[in-house]
Amino acid sequence: MKRIGPASVGLIGFGALARQILASFEGQPIRWIVLLREGSTTEVPTEATVVRNLEDLVAARPHMVVEAAGQQSVAAFVPTLLQSGIPVVVASVGALADETTAAEIATARRMSGTRLIIPSGAIGGLDYLAAVACLPDTHVKYRLKKPVAAWRTELEALGLSQTTEPVTLFEGTPAEAARRYPKNLNAAFTAALTVQPAQTIVAVIADPALTANVHEIEVESTAGEATFRFSNAPSPDNPKTSFVTALSLVAAVRNFLDEGGTV
Repeated sequence: MKRIGPASVGLIGFGALARQILASFEGQPIRWIVLLREGSTTEVPTEATVVRNLEDLVAARPHMVVEAAGQQSVAAFVPTLLQSGIPVVVASVGALADETTAAEIATARRMSGTRLIIPSGAIGGLDYLAAVACLPDTHVKYRLKKPVAAWRTELEALGLSQTTEPVTLFEGTPAEAARRYPKNLNAAFTAALTVQPAQTIVAVIADPALTANVHEIEVESTAGEATFRFSNAPSPDNPKTSFVTALSLVAAVRNFLDEGGTV
């Protein structure tokens, strides 16, 4: 089903990610529909229409919706949008670590045939991970290293707010990492989803020597060895998020619209 007329794009939430998405398409003939919770006083540009509930967002029939409001919004809104035939770009990929949410989304996709779009986020190399995922001996190590400013609360809880050495805050499965750090580990869970069913181990590190958010991925398999390292500038609005994350969402929206907005 091809798009007819100007594009319309829904945004769930209007924080730093959503603001950058809208700004990136300034001057283009796109109708924006922003879902804000009841009582929210968030300011939205005049060219965007604000709705206050999921029913009104569905009724507006956007050609696609971008979730940019955190893991809880994925469970609350994405299954219904997919069931309604509206494709969704999910920023909070870590929400899929919840088995119930993942199952509801899978059912909605299967019944409607609607696309769920998972952007690359803060990392690359996903094509390589997908290629080796089928090999029985594939092992992946994922390390997320960020400046101490991104982990201030966690370090204070450990009494290490003045650390001068790297501190490993977590090591374990991608699902547990996504649950513990819902605003930080979306890229790790994206990598884990791509390389399933291969084993992935995630480490979360606070490093006072860093000024950028660093993602390191090591892959070993019978196909060979690979190492990826991404040193990303933090978002000026949120040091826990890489600046490139919003650019990835913008690219996903642009690609979808360039394709004609097909379901």
